[in-house]
Amino acid sequence: MPLGHIGINVSDLEVSYSYYEALMPYLRYEQFLAHDDQFAIRPSDNKVGTYIFFYPAEDIYHPTFAGLQHLAFIVPTRAEVEQASLAAHQLGSEIVHAPQEWPDYPPPYYASFWRDPDGIMLEAVCHK
Repeated sequence: MPLGHIGINVSDLEVSYSYYEALMPYLRYEQFLAHDDQFAIRPSDNKVGTYIFFYPAEDIYHPTFAGLQHLAFIVPTRAEVEQASLAAHQLGSEIVHAPQEWPDYPPPYYASFWRDPDGIMLEAVCHK
C-alpha cells in the first residue's frame, strides 16, 4: 500500500505556506487545506500519492537531527526537474545539487536537490 500522508513541523507556518504554494505546481502537487495551525498539499489532478501536512514546530529543524532526511518528488520529465530547481532557486532556496544524472543511483535517475526555508532537503527526480 502507498504511504498515505506525512507530517512535517516547520518554524514559520506562514513562510512555509507561501514557499510551498509557489513551488508545488512544479512538482505536480497542490494545496489541499489551510488553517491557522496547519496546511497540507496533495498530488494534483486526483493522482494517487502521499499527502503532506505542515505544522508549527516548537524547535528548529537541523539536517543532522534524527528524523526526516529529505523528500523526493517524482516528476515525469527531466525538463520538470530543471523547472522545479529553477523555481526553488528563484524562491531563495540553497541549491544543494543542480539538475544532473546520478550514475550511482539505479538508472535512469535525473535529479536536483535543494533546501526549503527550514533547511529540509527537497528533491525533484525523473526516472526517464
